[in-house]
Amino acid sequence: SLGSTAITCFTRGLDLTKETEDVLCPANCPLWQFYVFGDGVYASLSSVCGAAIHRGVITNAGGAVRVQTLPGQENYPAVNANGIQSQVLTRWASSFSVTRTKTTALEAVGRAVSTARPATGKRPKKPLDKKAGNKDCKADIAFLIDGSYNIGQRRFNLQKNFVGKVAVMLGIGTEGPHVGVVQASEHPKIEFYLKNFTAAKEVLFAIKEIGYRGGNSNTGKALKHTAQKFFSLENGARKGIPKIIVVFLDGWPSDDIEEAGIVAREFGVNVFIVSVAKPTTEELGMVQDIGFVDKAVCRNNGFFSYQMPTWFGTTKYVKPLVQKLCSHEQMLCSKTCYNSINIGFLIDGSSSVGDSNFRLMLEFISNIAKAFEISDIGSKIAAVQFTYDQRTEFSFTDYTTKEKVLSAIRNIRYMSGGTATGDAISFTTRNVFGPVKDGPNKNFLIVLTDGQSYDDVRGPAAAAQKAGITVFSVGVAWAPLDDLKDMASEPRESHTFFTREFTGLEQMVPDIIRGICKDFLDSKQ
Repeated sequence: SLGSTAITCFTRGLDLTKETEDVLCPANCPLWQFYVFGDGVYASLSSVCGAAIHRGVITNAGGAVRVQTLPGQENYPAVNANGIQSQVLTRWASSFSVTRTKTTALEAVGRAVSTARPATGKRPKKPLDKKAGNKDCKADIAFLIDGSYNIGQRRFNLQKNFVGKVAVMLGIGTEGPHVGVVQASEHPKIEFYLKNFTAAKEVLFAIKEIGYRGGNSNTGKALKHTAQKFFSLENGARKGIPKIIVVFLDGWPSDDIEEAGIVAREFGVNVFIVSVAKPTTEELGMVQDIGFVDKAVCRNNGFFSYQMPTWFGTTKYVKPLVQKLCSHEQMLCSKTCYNSINIGFLIDGSSSVGDSNFRLMLEFISNIAKAFEISDIGSKIAAVQFTYDQRTEFSFTDYTTKEKVLSAIRNIRYMSGGTATGDAISFTTRNVFGPVKDGPNKNFLIVLTDGQSYDDVRGPAAAAQKAGITVFSVGVAWAPLDDLKDMASEPRESHTFFTREFTGLEQMVPDIIRGICKDFLDSKQ
């Protein structure tokens, strides 16, 4: 059947990502190795192909199966069917049903089965707070475990036990920390996401189920993959909550980890490294980069690295690690240039610009704004248009989503008039940046002009910089270089931009974004 994903004998419901997915089961899976929980409605821990054989959708010759995700429930029953004994499970966070692909009658039966689920809403009210978890420890955590040949099966199991203890002590819950696990080996494998479980018991169960992969210890590759893919909103990351990756390393990485560390910092992820059994003096010759820990961690200040001599007797190391992971104010990498700045655009509306060029200016500022994470707790954008007069098009508090900001930029109407840039800078410093000057975000002003100002720009620009605003000047056509340099922050060369034609604005966008991020990082060091 078209568009089916081939899966293995051991693929579980929770390994699939779509609500409804067509899969192909292989032939001759060993029946006694199947883990199946339930009957008709299976806990997502169950093997998909095992459940399909149990249900009679396919035989051991394999074949096509449609898997439908269902809500979790209580009391999955144990039933012996088609040579497979399913097992009891008291509760699980999600389920699935299996049907033949393409046959609607069977799907209807599948649906009927799933609607006959026991009601899950009728739980006793008492243990609510336990469900909420430790509210004082707000964190979204990926445990990046070592599944390489270095560690071996026995230590791999000890590592899983340690991660389980950490997970329990964190106090996982709906309003507390959420965790997921990624296994690093030759290729990274996301074992489960933040959104899969919100109770410690489920997490422990899921950790127990993780199989050892073996392979090179490509920790750099896994760290990069996790930083880029794991923390999306679809996968359960929460807005405004620190993202943390705890990398467990037995020995040393086989690949380069420095670039992955840079990527993680760019994505606002706080990387911790827990190294176990550090390389001995003889082994150091085999390590690509002796300073690998310092290069990967969020900040090389001692807080983000953690050492354990061996995997044996690690219980005493659990609590100190948990305390670190819950120290909200130490998560220095959560704030990035993308989510922690205010950018004010000061747009020249003088008559020399003209209507179509004015549109190009608006496109330019949209392209800059687009790069940032705009939200009520993230970055914010404001715009002022000026001639001899100034008009605040919108302020930092007016729009808190990217869509609304971009639509507000599109709707700016061209004023047409003279050019008083100095006055406009003073107006913007006072009226637009004034209200946010004590806020947490770093402030940037981008001045866009196409000509000579009728008034002094140096004084107002100096006052803006004194008020903590970093100024970028962008000149087009007849804008004099001296004016542009006088307005720009130090070092002036990297804060001054010029193009002859309005069409040249587009090429500047990446450099300006990079410049903003560089200033942001420099201000944090």
